Amino acid sequence: MSEFKMPETDRKAGFVRENFNRIAEKYDRFNDWNSFLLHRVWKNRLVKEVEKNLGSHLRVMDLCCGTGDISVRLEHSPSVDHVTCVDFSENMLEIAKTRLRKKGEEGRVDFQVGDATQLKNFQDSQFDAVSIGFGLRNVDHLSKAIQEIYRILKPGGLFLNLDVGKVKNPLIRLAADFYFFKIVPILGYILWGGKNEMFDYLPVSSLSYPSQEKLKSILEENGFRDVRFENFVFGNAVLHIARKAS
Repeated sequence: MSEFKMPETDRKAGFVRENFNRIAEKYDRFNDWNSFLLHRVWKNRLVKEVEKNLGSHLRVMDLCCGTGDISVRLEHSPSVDHVTCVDFSENMLEIAKTRLRKKGEEGRVDFQVGDATQLKNFQDSQFDAVSIGFGLRNVDHLSKAIQEIYRILKPGGLFLNLDVGKVKNPLIRLAADFYFFKIVPILGYILWGGKNEMFDYLPVSSLSYPSQEKLKSILEENGFRDVRFENFVFGNAVLHIARKAS
């Protein structure tokens, strides 16, 4: 395991924001490298779940949107009328703006700097769906973020969360941990051109993040129903789908 020490809860948000701002321009390539491009398939799957489980003319928030990787896919979906992109890293959000404005559909997308635990600029029951891709484990108060997501969703709306998971098979877990904690940071260093503690943070942040079953329980405790999850690559990544009660 890495010797990197996670920041204390009261410092986590500032640490994550500052360091995501630093690595913003390298982040997409880092994801391609460390997932062998598979993160693209998983994000496509998330959008397919939106299309399959909801109707048309949807208003969707891509929360912790980063560089807009999921936002772009949502904007392309014929089921989605409008995408709101929210992230607290200004540099990440600027990249998302550039990517989506190139599509010539600026009226269908808006951007806001915001904190997932305090979505005070958004009304109750405003969105048909909320997506997060590899961002929930970076928030400083998981329950607050989930409560805010529940609040802004319309009754019957969907929360779709793609993030790291826990591998159950001991042998596969051993190999996965070696790759995630030893190899992935090195890929980040190569990409960055030197050591950068954010590439140590990203794997270590998974240690305190709930397992697939635990996150399902947390979502249910906060009012979500029909909660299910789909594992990818033996559980190294997982997509949770949860519906707000009607």
